Amino acid sequence: MKPLIGVINLDHELEELKELTYFRCGAAVPYAGRYRLIDFVLSNMMNAGIESIGVFVRRKYRSLMDHLGDGKPWDLDRKHGGMFILPPDWNDPTDTSQGDLQHFHNNLDFFRRGSGQYVVHAGSRHVTKADLQDVYRYHISKGADVTLVCKKVDQLLPEHDACVKVEDDGNGNVVDIHQSTDHPNIYTEIFIMEKELFLRQVQRCIAHGESHFFRDVIQKNPDGLNIAAYAYDGYHAVINSIDSYYRNSLELLNSGLYEQLFKEQPVQTKIKYEAPAKYLDTAEVKHSLLANGCIVGGEVEDSILFRGVHVAKGAKIKGSIIMQKCYIGEGAVLENVILDKDVKLSGGQTLIGDPSNPYILAKSTII
Repeated sequence: MKPLIGVINLDHELEELKELTYFRCGAAVPYAGRYRLIDFVLSNMMNAGIESIGVFVRRKYRSLMDHLGDGKPWDLDRKHGGMFILPPDWNDPTDTSQGDLQHFHNNLDFFRRGSGQYVVHAGSRHVTKADLQDVYRYHISKGADVTLVCKKVDQLLPEHDACVKVEDDGNGNVVDIHQSTDHPNIYTEIFIMEKELFLRQVQRCIAHGESHFFRDVIQKNPDGLNIAAYAYDGYHAVINSIDSYYRNSLELLNSGLYEQLFKEQPVQTKIKYEAPAKYLDTAEVKHSLLANGCIVGGEVEDSILFRGVHVAKGAKIKGSIIMQKCYIGEGAVLENVILDKDVKLSGGQTLIGDPSNPYILAKSTII
């Protein structure tokens, strides 16, 4: 029997990425040239052999459902288990649950039918390559009720201000959980908990009128749970603002960071069959990441181009993120810009942002 069941909880993830989340939830935002943010946590679960995963989502989930499909890229298109996209569906007028407890209470069948004995809970805002089997082994060795996956960062950045911080006693036992802005040990929104204990705590919270599982069960810890901290030391990025999205994306042009994210375990995404990028005689590309299907006739420097981007002759792109199927006309100039999917920019246009405040165009904009 597989020991783990996966929960990807998007209930408390706000649409913090401005124009990039006008039409989608944060988990569906494109990242790293050909992926979506949810791909990384899904791939971590796939690499850990988790065969039953529930995705709990409340709003703006059409794009996410289109991307995930039947779960085949993550080997989740299976007869037993698989991936379950679980948007709100509450028809019981006597139900008093609130917040993310609504998802858990109203989808008890997902947990009861899953063969896993332990719940791996995660979100999509923390991009990691966490080895969830290793976390599980650590959890068992500690004899903990809950194990939190934490990352000690070398430098605190603005995106870390909103993150939960974890203090331990030096032996992996958690002594405090808070949101102090000056503490470097970041909770990555991944925890492991025995399934029956998880479900008992869900029912206790509902009975007490509470609404947030992590806050009301783990952070407040009214039942005196034994909480352990697992020290994760791999790639980590927090995507909770345009600044963090833009900076962490372009940092992947550093080959060392790119290898941290992609070299060891595979990261899967929705499969699309497209030709390799095509470089015209007039193309000049430096220090950039280009996905399949791009056609480049202009200059591209320090930038990321997603699938199917067309850069006409004479166009110049620098320090920018250009998403799927965008068209950049002849002579256009883009610097420190983020273009969402299907943007059409006619020839001669100039868009210049600041590295700390990039210029953004929403999906399907035509200029």
